[in-house]
Amino acid sequence: MQERLRLYLDLIRWDRPAGWLLLLWPTLAALWLAARGFPGWHLIIVFTLGTILMRSAGCCINDVADREFDRHVKRTANRPITSGRISVREALGVGGVLALVSFLLVLTTNWLTVLWSVPALAVTILYPYTKRFFSIPQAVLGMAFSMGLPMAYAAVQNQIPPVVWWMLLANLCWVLAYDTEYAMVDRDDDLKIGIKTSAITFGRFDVAAIMGFYLVHKAIWWTIFWQHANLGATLDHPGWRHAAWLITLLVALAQVGWHYLLIRTRERGPCFVAFRQNHWVGFVVFLGALALA
Repeated sequence: MQERLRLYLDLIRWDRPAGWLLLLWPTLAALWLAARGFPGWHLIIVFTLGTILMRSAGCCINDVADREFDRHVKRTANRPITSGRISVREALGVGGVLALVSFLLVLTTNWLTVLWSVPALAVTILYPYTKRFFSIPQAVLGMAFSMGLPMAYAAVQNQIPPVVWWMLLANLCWVLAYDTEYAMVDRDDDLKIGIKTSAITFGRFDVAAIMGFYLVHKAIWWTIFWQHANLGATLDHPGWRHAAWLITLLVALAQVGWHYLLIRTRERGPCFVAFRQNHWVGFVVFLGALALA
């Protein structure tokens, strides 16, 4: 049993929390903005656990879909399914249980949130298979990783206001940025086995595209924060809100510069570091929402 548990934890990347943090920070930011402050422990627990569970379920689905490709990539050849230590049926069973528990958590919110959970699951299942025919599958991943934003507003306000669509666009750009960094790590292997990725599609413009996506991500989020800062300034003290906006913006732009320094040479090691550290980019977004909601 201990060995099986260890394999299951390896399957869901339990020792690599950066993956679910990439989903969690923007979702929590949306919760805070939707509630204009603390959203309550119930929603925090539901969305935190739901994020972890669905990311884990997504890993199961992804590894089942990619099992034939993964055996040809050194970084992924020893994954539990690819190496034969876990069967496809067993992995799908684990993923199904995790998704079911996540759905039960969503049922404690409202029906609009429940309805949004359906396309969230559908796009999670679809994403791994888009690598076979779509030149930028990272865009589909961006949709999957952004579903927590409308669900957060649905859970708090029981509606999806127009600002959510701007948040979705910002989050999509962020996913395109960091997952292109990730794809740059495996670009040589992916070319050999025929997988389509944004790193291959963008070619020599990969670094420029990533920087552009980061900047659009910052521009949208900090425009939203500025609006919240101005609204809050009319209600209480204007000084600290605008100072918080400026500080978080400068930190965010510094992160963009740091990522450029990491990926500009396109070396595998630094590109992987850039990808793995992206949860700090999301954390700064959350801090902005925390300060300005």
